[in-house]
Amino acid sequence: MCAITGMFTEKSNVCLSLHNALTVLQHRGQDAAGIATCKEDGSLVLHKDNGLVRDVFDEKRMISLEGQYGLGHTRYPTAGSSSNSEAQPFYVNSPFGLVLVHNGNLVNTKELSAELYNEDLRHLNTNSDSEVLLNVFAHALHSRTGTKLEVSDIFSAVDELHQRSKGAYAVIIMILGYGILAFRDPNGIRPLVYGQKKGKNHMFASESVALDCLGYDQNVVDVEPGEAIFIDINGKKHTHTYKDAKLCTPCIFEYVYLARPDSKMDNINVYSSRLSMGTYLAKKIQKSLTAEELNEIDTVIPIPDTSRASALPISIELKKELREGFVKNRYIGRTFIMPGQKIRKKSVKQKLNTISSVFKNKNVLLIDDSIVRGNTSKQIVQMARDAGAKKVIFASASPPIVFPNVYGIDMPFVNELIAYNKTIQQICDEIGADKLIYQDLKDLVLSVKDLNPKINSFDTSCFDGKYITEGVTSEYLNNLHKNRKK
Repeated sequence: MCAITGMFTEKSNVCLSLHNALTVLQHRGQDAAGIATCKEDGSLVLHKDNGLVRDVFDEKRMISLEGQYGLGHTRYPTAGSSSNSEAQPFYVNSPFGLVLVHNGNLVNTKELSAELYNEDLRHLNTNSDSEVLLNVFAHALHSRTGTKLEVSDIFSAVDELHQRSKGAYAVIIMILGYGILAFRDPNGIRPLVYGQKKGKNHMFASESVALDCLGYDQNVVDVEPGEAIFIDINGKKHTHTYKDAKLCTPCIFEYVYLARPDSKMDNINVYSSRLSMGTYLAKKIQKSLTAEELNEIDTVIPIPDTSRASALPISIELKKELREGFVKNRYIGRTFIMPGQKIRKKSVKQKLNTISSVFKNKNVLLIDDSIVRGNTSKQIVQMARDAGAKKVIFASASPPIVFPNVYGIDMPFVNELIAYNKTIQQICDEIGADKLIYQDLKDLVLSVKDLNPKINSFDTSCFDGKYITEGVTSEYLNNLHKNRKK
């Protein structure tokens, strides 16, 4: 779950637009940020470092980032390490000079790394799968071109990358002196959208909200699974689709938690999907509680911010008042994407505070988007009790998370997942709630699918253990657990 963006503009200060886009997409990664641009003479300007966008780029850095086209990235580490050496963009000088940003996760990084070293004779400087992707593309492009680069060479190199790479990836590559290339994995697991506005102005981003905020609010479309789009140095658009592209199978957790509610991905409005999740969850709550338990509920309270949309239809269906019981500190990042358990635990108290009058002597129904590790949920339940709640019922808009996510979300270690090898009652006891209700998987899928019937399936692997790409074997998962950095 990183943010990527790339732009080709008619002006020489593309860095300002890239900076604005990354700021809008900051929720997708808080670990590091980077921007690369291509100057008029074809030379590269790149700056990246650990930290938020606002901290990494000052006025001096922004002035140096000249050029009409470039790309940017905010990092949320799921593979490799969190050192600044693995901040993106990544660069290789051959062929032509290639700069890459990537969102997702490969599942055959180890095999590809060995092939690159032993067969392709390419050296890797980090453990990042993004650097692997860059070198796979670089090798493929180098083997197809001489001194002149043709668009057909670019698309053939993308096809070879698809053939060799397994996993989830949305990628933008800047070819210095030639233009901007963007493509999406053949299953369309990770999101990527494209827009164009008047003149020779093109933009790619992880979410449509970035395009909206920069005036690319017309004709915004999804990059399709296996589709590649190249914007050449003259601002002309070229497209190509991989022959073995699959049906679109987006990650459903984008809609549950990752994406901003004002985004639209794969022709699905995120806010609408969360409203629908609430409607389905309300029915599950009604089935799970007795008439007496339902009658006892005084207030429905969302856990800010993601669950607000789901809480609204629940309050309407149950005919219970909706109240804001938690105040969120806007200057604290999302706890889910904080690196390390200790930091996540510490951040909850800094992030949320209760409005005691909402809880005092009340039976409350707390609504959250998901329960991953359980630390946040446990602390929130305790905060509700400390504020005076008599009874705390906890409901999750998504099902129990019991399997590793290997496609770019930090859920790789099953022993960190509170639902792993536990019953619902055991989870309930652990977080300290009086009752715990989870959304059914079929209802979660329907809540999103209803908004775009053309999508037949989603990546729901963290809920059901069904991985949609090759390479996710028991051996792979076991090695993932062994190598997990605590």
